[in-house]
Amino acid sequence: MKVVCVTGMPACGKEEFLKVAQSKGFAVVRMGDVVREEAAKRGFMKDPDVGRFADQERKEHGYGIWAERTLPGITDELCLVDGLRGPAEMQVYRAAFPRSVFVVAIHASPAARIQRILKRKRKDDPANESEFRARDKRELSWGLGEVIALADQVIVNEGDLDLFRNQANAFLDKILFEGKS
Repeated sequence: MKVVCVTGMPACGKEEFLKVAQSKGFAVVRMGDVVREEAAKRGFMKDPDVGRFADQERKEHGYGIWAERTLPGITDELCLVDGLRGPAEMQVYRAAFPRSVFVVAIHASPAARIQRILKRKRKDDPANESEFRARDKRELSWGLGEVIALADQVIVNEGDLDLFRNQANAFLDKILFEGKS
């Protein structure tokens, strides 16, 4: 089994990395889907409410709660977990799959990320720079910066999409054919 956990700030390129992984046969488990499913069960339907709910659950049940709730969905031999946000979550995965977890951080500057957000206009994206900074601050408060710093690999995504896809392919090939080095 090989479990690749993807981390990075919003709009850094995680979704593009997932597409490359899926083309190589990786199943994808999204931590955010687990959050949204649980939030819906409890009546939190709007995006800002879901984010606050996720944050409250971390505070009440520990910062590894979403990783713990995601574990049952990791069943495929090749699995990519999207949405790793803090060191407690990383520890949950490393404990569950001690020799099989690879953490990749996707990095892009705030300037590049805000341009992507303004261009893509997803419904859960911040509407302005103030909301963008607040979201970054919230995610960093969970320990996201520490996870990025401790990642097995960092891929910088500052511009050319083909270059980024090539880097993603190279990293995944290394995982598939060589393992962790």
